[in-house]
Amino acid sequence: MAEVRPFAAYRPAAGLADKIAALPYDVYNRQEAREVVEGDKYTFLRIDRPETQFEPDHDMYAPEVYDKARELLDGMIRDGEYVKENSAVYYIYELIMDGRHQTGIVAASSIDDYLNGVIKKHENTRAEKEEDRIKHVYTCNAQTGPIFLAYRHRDSIDSLVAEIKKGEPLYSFTSDDGIAHNVWVIDKTEDVAKVKAEFAATDKIYIADGHHRAASAVKVGIKKREENPGYTGEEEFNYFLSVLFPDSELKILPYNRVVKDTNGLSEDELFAKLSEVVDIKEVAEAYQPEAKGIFGMYISGKWYKLTMKEEFLSDDPVKGLDVSLLQDNILGPILGIGDPRVDKRIDFVGGIRGLKELEKRSESDMKLAFSMYPTSIAELFDVADNDLLMPPKSTWFEPKLRSGLFIHKLD
Repeated sequence: MAEVRPFAAYRPAAGLADKIAALPYDVYNRQEAREVVEGDKYTFLRIDRPETQFEPDHDMYAPEVYDKARELLDGMIRDGEYVKENSAVYYIYELIMDGRHQTGIVAASSIDDYLNGVIKKHENTRAEKEEDRIKHVYTCNAQTGPIFLAYRHRDSIDSLVAEIKKGEPLYSFTSDDGIAHNVWVIDKTEDVAKVKAEFAATDKIYIADGHHRAASAVKVGIKKREENPGYTGEEEFNYFLSVLFPDSELKILPYNRVVKDTNGLSEDELFAKLSEVVDIKEVAEAYQPEAKGIFGMYISGKWYKLTMKEEFLSDDPVKGLDVSLLQDNILGPILGIGDPRVDKRIDFVGGIRGLKELEKRSESDMKLAFSMYPTSIAELFDVADNDLLMPPKSTWFEPKLRSGLFIHKLD
């Protein structure tokens, strides 16, 4: 059963939440991060991307960079820009995007649940990406970016959350991208106990987004255990910062693909090979697939609807994913993209950027693009329940959780 417990967060002082809250560190490249933090004394991106405080050519993984993150965080706490909660509580974190409400519970989740499979994964992680966040968490002695978790919704949790949302929010602001953010505190003894008991009755929780942050938090926890052989399991380093959302409120956007070239094929040859695995129909305008097994393709200024032929479909949790159907039947055998994780001839475009971005890329640095039908949350759960892994870049979640609203200290 899942152990999801309350904690005493460090959180922005009154009037500062909107100034501090920042998009996750990994949505920016190095130059973009520098531009965001320039002249901004509050944005949490300064702490999440501390290399922005050094010269552009400074080694972004040098020890002094992580020391700078700790210095900045400690300074904000010392100066009263962060306050510490008086007791262990849960929080409700609501995000509203285009009128759609997504409401989660902010809590500390157990690293043991991660290790024993109660918290289910659906992606592999890369060691070099983990190492950066391991150093960041360990040096700061704090987790600063929440892991996005999902669970099968429970009416009793929904009811409690709805009741508390009737009260005055702790924070309420709209970020520059138009996303509304609202936070409430769950601090009544009986409500805290109810939330804890509800999750204790939940046998599976899923990582929706943040696999690298989760893996890094767990490895720091293990390292802290090794440094403290007398640990009891109650220490904060045994838990990681998370926001848990019911599956009923989550929406996954497509993760589209753009390809550099046609693998030496003429367009006639390409279409001949495609026709062996898909039915092809030219369409008059930008095409967003409306069902599984269907793809949009843009090449030479035209859009096409590609419908996968029946014999190539699969009931397998992974092979049946649209991202797998495209990779296994088109990108690999026809376009020569062997390993999309490392092949420089392919790039991935989050659905939030729209179909115009696919046209733009295909007419500039790429040759053709594929629009995808989004992976469903049910498919994600199915893959994870079978202890399988999705292909890279299978899901794109929106809206993005903000960093800096809740700090989980490890001592």
